[in-house]
Amino acid sequence: MARKAWIMGSITIILWASAFAAIRLSLKEGYEPTSLVLMRFLVASLFFLLFFLFSKKQFQLPERKDLSKIFVLGFLGITVYHVGITFGMETVEAGTASMIVGSSPFFTSIIAALFLKERIDLLGWIGLTVGFFGIVLITLGTSEAVFSISIGAIYVIIATISTSIFFVFQKTLNRRYHPVELTAYFTWAGTIPMVIFLPDLFQSWGNATIQAHVTAIYVGVFPAALAYATWAIALSLAEASKVTMLMYLEPVLAILIAWIWIDEWPSTLSFIGGAIAISSILLVNFFGKKRKSV
Repeated sequence: MARKAWIMGSITIILWASAFAAIRLSLKEGYEPTSLVLMRFLVASLFFLLFFLFSKKQFQLPERKDLSKIFVLGFLGITVYHVGITFGMETVEAGTASMIVGSSPFFTSIIAALFLKERIDLLGWIGLTVGFFGIVLITLGTSEAVFSISIGAIYVIIATISTSIFFVFQKTLNRRYHPVELTAYFTWAGTIPMVIFLPDLFQSWGNATIQAHVTAIYVGVFPAALAYATWAIALSLAEASKVTMLMYLEPVLAILIAWIWIDEWPSTLSFIGGAIAISSILLVNFFGKKRKSV
């Protein structure tokens, strides 16, 4: 993988990993999930608007034929994903949520097999089956009740499936637009539906602490705006399969950051499930996947 792609991808993973602890902190310090996710993406949208206004580069506006795809993918990859993550993390620890999200290649493999004609051999299907078992263990570890799955874990799983669809189907657009352009369009498209949360933001604004406000701005500028842009740049410089391998580091970093920053640690069952899921996904990506020539 090219050095610049590795650097851009690594920056992304570090920033995304820090978002889990930051979201948990903002929720504990007065923000409601709806107000936090809107605040985060109003900041990100403003960041891209200022970048476009003050940049000397000439940017390409979306073509009419791409508008519907941009809005649908923006809704899935920004609105659904971040609303699901934020609601889920009301009850799910930062490290546990990161392990569920870290299993996104599991869902990506299934989606790619169904829609992109990627073939998965027997070893790959075994790996996916084991990975599914690992995801079940992670989610079981989120609930205090025995053999029960918390509603927060369900929200995070929905978010993970949504972002997997987003990553798979944005490939055609990556070939036609600059990475920063495309990231901005997805951000704006995904922020528009969140405006319905504006009354909640006004209410939370007075209840949240200064620390919560600073953290909300941080997750808007860095894990949202900058990280999505650096990820898009990395994908444009190297093969997606090589870049996405960096995502396996995200749960490890997220757990360490949450432990240092907010003193959180996943449950033992979730930790074991995360190790199983991520190991099985590595098995699928290294040994079990074959691309069908078309």
